[in-house]
Amino acid sequence: MSSTQGQVIRCRAAVAWEAGKPLVIEEVEVAPPQKMEVRLKILYTSLCHTDVYFWEAKGQTPLFPRIFGHEAGGIVESIGEGVTELAPGDHVLPVFTGECKECRHCKSAESNMCDLLRINTDRGVMIGDGKTRFSKDGKPIYHFLGTSTFSEYTVVHVGCVAKINPSAPLDKVCVLSCGISTGLGATLNVAKPTKGSTVAIFGMGAVGLAAAEGARIAGASRIIGIDLNQNRAAQAKQFGVTEFVNPKDYDKPIQEVIAEMTDGGVDRSVECTGNVNAMISAFECVHDGWGVCVLVGVPNKDDAFKTHPVNLLNERTLKGTFFGNYKPRSDIPVVVEKYMNKEMDLELEKFITHKVSFSEINKAFDLMLRGESLRCLITMEN
Repeated sequence: MSSTQGQVIRCRAAVAWEAGKPLVIEEVEVAPPQKMEVRLKILYTSLCHTDVYFWEAKGQTPLFPRIFGHEAGGIVESIGEGVTELAPGDHVLPVFTGECKECRHCKSAESNMCDLLRINTDRGVMIGDGKTRFSKDGKPIYHFLGTSTFSEYTVVHVGCVAKINPSAPLDKVCVLSCGISTGLGATLNVAKPTKGSTVAIFGMGAVGLAAAEGARIAGASRIIGIDLNQNRAAQAKQFGVTEFVNPKDYDKPIQEVIAEMTDGGVDRSVECTGNVNAMISAFECVHDGWGVCVLVGVPNKDDAFKTHPVNLLNERTLKGTFFGNYKPRSDIPVVVEKYMNKEMDLELEKFITHKVSFSEINKAFDLMLRGESLRCLITMEN
């Protein structure tokens, strides 16, 4: 039994006191887990663009002070009342969305959008009692996405914790807890390209490259990467992209360019930018009769998707996906096993382009803001 079980833990956390201002390493207090909660010791975390987006306060009513972070790997320190599937010492990945295993979505083989624990970017407290588990000098510090992994210890609802093989390298598989699984699953679980098919991926950031990795694993013969940043062309080839297309090089809609390249359109497309025009292009570039387009990127709240209905009547399919259609507790441990057993030719190391210590966490933000990193791994211990 942990010597700290049931006690408040004092530890380091990177606190965002204001929108867009550098994080400050502070000593905070982390309360014990309550009913259906677990307290985790975070060993590795990484920076996702979603952290930056909300740190800049572009995506919600500003909520500060806050501890960001949601891609991570760690070990269970202690468990709260009612937790039966986890024990201190278990190796885990906290996930920004959950799986209660009781609601209609969790019981459905088709959905991963848990009624109880689906993503909520505005909530800064635990769902059990509406309070935070973080504080400094008696004042609360808010949570982010129910995970808050930019802290040496954090408290998470048990339904948002995936128990994994303790032999798995946490410094690599931690990136499976958000963006990489989102892109990979969008291709493998939703688009489902067949061997020899053609696939277009819109957006060559980390999620788009994970989608390309999925197409490569599926055996696609042509993987066309579309991005406005020409500097991403060489890197994209490392993830299986066979052709790189920059829309700025053409004076016609990119969907027409792709249709001409592929004798009428690609078999599958995956959109990973969140730009509504890219979404429309991704849909209109798939082949009639069998083409499937999957939307991954999150649009602005006022965007409207517009296409002629005949594009649907001509038997093109438009789908959306959330976290790659993976159920966090049921599916992510399986992905980890397949990675370890090399059943899935997944090369996680390629996504980790930079590494920093926890005290250097602001460097990770700088790298992402400059567009230089895919994933920057942050090591919590000195």
